[in-house]
Amino acid sequence: MEKSWEQLDKELIWHPAQQMKDNEIFPPVVIDHAKGVYLYDSQGKAYLDIISSWWCNLLGHCNPELNAAVKEQVDTLEHVIFTNFTHKPAIELAQRLQPLLPKGLTKFTFHDNGSSAVEAAMKMAFQYQVQTGHPERKRFMCLPCSYHGETIGALSVGSLDHYAALFHPMLMDNIHFEGLDCFRCPYGENRQTCHTDCFEAAERAFAQYGHETAACLVEPILQGAAGMRIYPPAYLIKLRKLCDAYGVLLIDDEIAAGFGRTGKLFAIEHAGVSPDLLCTSKGLTAGYLPMSLTITTDQVYNAFYDDYGTQKAFVHSHTYAGNPLACSIALKVLDILERDNLLERVRENGAYLHARLQEAVGNHPNVGEIRHIGLINALELVLNKQTKEPFPSKCRLGWQIFRKAMDKGLVLRNMGDVLYFNPPLTIERKDLDKAVAILRDALYDQLPVS
Repeated sequence: MEKSWEQLDKELIWHPAQQMKDNEIFPPVVIDHAKGVYLYDSQGKAYLDIISSWWCNLLGHCNPELNAAVKEQVDTLEHVIFTNFTHKPAIELAQRLQPLLPKGLTKFTFHDNGSSAVEAAMKMAFQYQVQTGHPERKRFMCLPCSYHGETIGALSVGSLDHYAALFHPMLMDNIHFEGLDCFRCPYGENRQTCHTDCFEAAERAFAQYGHETAACLVEPILQGAAGMRIYPPAYLIKLRKLCDAYGVLLIDDEIAAGFGRTGKLFAIEHAGVSPDLLCTSKGLTAGYLPMSLTITTDQVYNAFYDDYGTQKAFVHSHTYAGNPLACSIALKVLDILERDNLLERVRENGAYLHARLQEAVGNHPNVGEIRHIGLINALELVLNKQTKEPFPSKCRLGWQIFRKAMDKGLVLRNMGDVLYFNPPLTIERKDLDKAVAILRDALYDQLPVS
């Protein structure tokens, strides 16, 4: 008898970010096709993709305009080495993006995933410091609960032990400072009235280590893998000033938050400041093909521009850097964002979604907070709403609700006991309403209220 796709998957595939033994009770769903905000499995069941397939599906699955862009480009040029060669889609993409970026960002390097973009930014920052007379600047600073990818360099500037703890013997010796827990603020503040008292931890870190630091990495406004933590723009304004005072470069990781997710094209715009380097991916190609960018200033670029014999070039390359197919999709993404005024739609629908979630589950005794920015909404579940005490991790409460939501046709992945909505920017309100209703049912099924 021929084996099913499910059986073959179990025999052959090692899936990311999960304990494979869980597949014995909750096996992967075989997706046959997709359209708009829906995925369809091999049995024809529909699933509302409220997480944009890991936050990258910006404009819906199998978008006809993006499909057409790929089809047109594939008959012209599918790939070419990006050393000593270039092509029109890459040039046009840089030309189109540059005026949309925070002020001062002018030079583009191309990579194939978010972690690679971060690695490139770190290497660029380190080499910049060496080539401008500061070889003592060998370390990096990062914010608490930060996540910047899962290569060794990126893990070194992440502060989530879930990803990094096992690999500590392999990681670089960087500086991780405290702060930024707005839900459980030790200063008794909230996001609306916050004076960023927690920034004192950053000030202490810079005072002690600023002279040996090459760059500070930050997820602007939104810390994704930490559980969709949202913090005030004032923090970034202070961080920019502190970096300038100590000669430390500021690396802005927009892999997750970029391309409209927060209601701005780039999340750092909420603070009105510019980084020295910006990394972006995910929404850049709307989930179609892997591509990322590390974008920097003339000042950084010029530190590498010299005669061959000086050995100052940035020797960092990826085979698929600048892929023309990916570039053609990114160009069409920009077309659609501008033509359909999607950022305004994000802001309006984000407020609508937040209100619906508050109505549906905001009064549940175990919903500690529903936070949002743009279309991103996150529910943090707690054992005690007053004290904000979390559930014991062994309960795997978020995972249990994720399973129940999947049974009901909603892809509602969890990060611990944080459940989040991060849908395609094109989602319609009827689908938002449907997602909220399924979430409510799954939540009350798992945590009934008498």
